Amino acid sequence: MTGHDDGVHVPTDEELAGMSRDELVALGTKLDGVELIEYDDPWPVKGTRAEKRAERVVAFWFILGALAALAFIVVFIAWPWQYQKPGHQFWYGMYTPLLGITLGLTVLGLGFGALTYVRKFVPHELAVQERHDGQSPEVDRQTILAELADAGNRSTIARRSLIKRSAIAAGSLMGLGLLVFPLGGLIKNPWGRSQAPQDTLAHTGWYQDPANRERVFLRKDTGDPHEVALVSPVDMDAGAMQTVFPFRESERNDPEALQAALTRIDNPVMLLRFRPADAARIIKRVGQEDYNYGDYYAYTKICSHLGCPTSLYEQQTNRILCPCHQSQFNALEYCKPIFGPAARALAQLPIAVDEQTGYFYAVHDFKEPIGPGYWERGA
Repeated sequence: MTGHDDGVHVPTDEELAGMSRDELVALGTKLDGVELIEYDDPWPVKGTRAEKRAERVVAFWFILGALAALAFIVVFIAWPWQYQKPGHQFWYGMYTPLLGITLGLTVLGLGFGALTYVRKFVPHELAVQERHDGQSPEVDRQTILAELADAGNRSTIARRSLIKRSAIAAGSLMGLGLLVFPLGGLIKNPWGRSQAPQDTLAHTGWYQDPANRERVFLRKDTGDPHEVALVSPVDMDAGAMQTVFPFRESERNDPEALQAALTRIDNPVMLLRFRPADAARIIKRVGQEDYNYGDYYAYTKICSHLGCPTSLYEQQTNRILCPCHQSQFNALEYCKPIFGPAARALAQLPIAVDEQTGYFYAVHDFKEPIGPGYWERGA
């Protein structure tokens, strides 16, 4: 045996290998300069009703956390989350609160279960230790492992299968629930065969079915989802901007379709009417020279950075601003980004005026996917 800085005899490697865990624990406390003032077993008499009751309380919290985590996963995947029109919003309106409640109960169950277990089953220890500087030798590393194993053994976790199983279930389901957030959006394939072309990332609600070529008109949002208010060139003053949405004549008597057109995320379009002096300075995008109608230009309202609504229009500078991350677009140069994180111009919607009705309509859908970039887009 060799000496230690504190005068404690240190066994050789061969002697360490032959020592029991209790002997290693006793040696470790001496080497660490630890004096145990109190180290009471919370259950000196094993198998009492109080001990079993305490075990059931801990298991209850872990089981509650497991059930809440499972409920969170079910709600996230299966609950009705799509927007519903007023008067039919009860189940849709409960989606976000239920996510918060189930996730909160999961964290609460795991936290209370862990705290209750520590209070009821981990030995109450009161110790005083002198601080030592420098790297720990091999004997200290061996003894600390023994002390950790002894602490686990004294906490009786090894023989409490109910607590272990409920804790593992709660922790596993919570971990699975947390994976739902990044993976939830991958459940549905945006390019799957079941998807209609207008429902893929490449198209918007302005998409025209090649089978019937029904015209898609520009519609105002008056606040009443059932009211159809189309836009004509005489409705806007020079320098004005308004948000418009797609409308098909076949949807006029379909309340759900009318509502859906106003709530679909990629439908909003900014219709701009430039002043004559500004219109004369416009630089058009190559291949889109005929997308405008006189002084009228239409651009998507969805920012090409992260999809926020670019709803701020500065009439004097002809700049379009995104309030989320301060991207700015030059409306006089095909809405090219000139400031901020956005890297692509806002997509332009080709517009014309119907000869019979005098209202604006979209000649066809956007030429490129709108909104943020993704690895499959070609534009």
